[in-house]
This record gives sequence, structure tokens and C-alpha cells, in this order.
Amino acid sequence: MENKTVYLNGQYLPLNEAKVSVLDRGFLFGDGVYEVIPSYHGHLFHFQDHLARLENSLDGIRLSNPHSREQWLEILTPLLDASEDQYIYLQITRGVAAKRDHAFPENTAPTVFAMCSKIAPFADRDNGVKAVTMDDSRWGFCNIKAITLLGNILHRQEAVDQDCVEALLVKNGHVTEGAASNVFAVIDGVLVTPPKAMTSCPALPVM
Repeated sequence: MENKTVYLNGQYLPLNEAKVSVLDRGFLFGDGVYEVIPSYHGHLFHFQDHLARLENSLDGIRLSNPHSREQWLEILTPLLDASEDQYIYLQITRGVAAKRDHAFPENTAPTVFAMCSKIAPFADRDNGVKAVTMDDSRWGFCNIKAITLLGNILHRQEAVDQDCVEALLVKNGHVTEGAASNVFAVIDGVLVTPPKAMTSCPALPVM
């Protein structure tokens, strides 16, 4: 495993030294959110928009944002390599509680984790890959980027079981997104993609 530097709760440390408690609510309940931010040559892509989406996710699970936007930039910048195209994975959980209880714990500091990875080139870009459509059976709060991704995992694995690379998820007759990817399509010569509020007004009809 690449022993890169990651950020965890105020510290930069090697990945193999980053540890969280087994009582962390992210581990026990999936009680947390995440955000993925691309970076090109050391510059975070649409950084403010990604932070706005992070704030929306945090509001959705009633968890206070632990940092200002300026502080987030200071935290994430040291993880970047200006010579690489990368992406930041940022995860915030409700933190470590004294006991396992579904109700929100009081006075618990959130767990904040961030790491940076290379953006892998798209495989078989010239020849294309196979995908399969299936009903979107995930929960009703897909506007929250929750770390509880079991629904996505099961959809993706079902696609793999059918010798496909991705599952295109369909809700109310429209494609919402892939199990682990965004969806863009050329329809009548126009490049389209579902809007940000794809759960309420999807844009790609199933042909």
C-alpha cells in the first residue's frame, strides 16, 4: 500500500498510521458524509461549489461544519501535488461516542479525514465499456453524500456480475447517475447530464 500522507483530526501522518476508534459512529452506523474534490495541477476544481455541497450534506444529517471554507483550503492544500491530476476524498463523521446508541451523542467532536489520490485515466476510452440499467433502489436522501454506500455497492456488484463496468440507475423513468459515477450522454447532438437536484428533476429519459 502506498504510504502517502493523509489528514486526520488536525494531524498529517502516514496512511498506515491513521487510526480511528471502533466506537466512531462512522464505523458503527455509517453516520457521516463525504465529498470528492478533483484537483488539476494543484488547483481544486470548483472548490466553493464542492464545499457548498458538503455543507448541504452536513445540514442534512444535522452535523455542524467543523471548519470554515478558508480553513478547509488550508487543510487540504498540503495534500496536493501540483504535478499530478488528483482528487481529494474528505470524510466527516459524528465522531466517537461513549456507547453505541442510535440517538445523537452530546458534546462529541467530529472525526475529520482527508486523503489525496491520483485520478486514474479512463480505461477503454476509445472502445467503450458495457453498462447495465437497473432500478435505483437506494434510500430517498441521495442529495446527502452519506458514507452509507451499501446500496451503491450492491448495484455496482450486480453490474460486475453481469460482466459490465457500471450500473446506470433509473428512477421514475429517468437515469439519475451511475452506481459509482456521474452520467453524461449525447442526445440529438447535445451533451446532457442530470441536474444537481437529480432526485427531484432528473434530466436523462430512458430510451
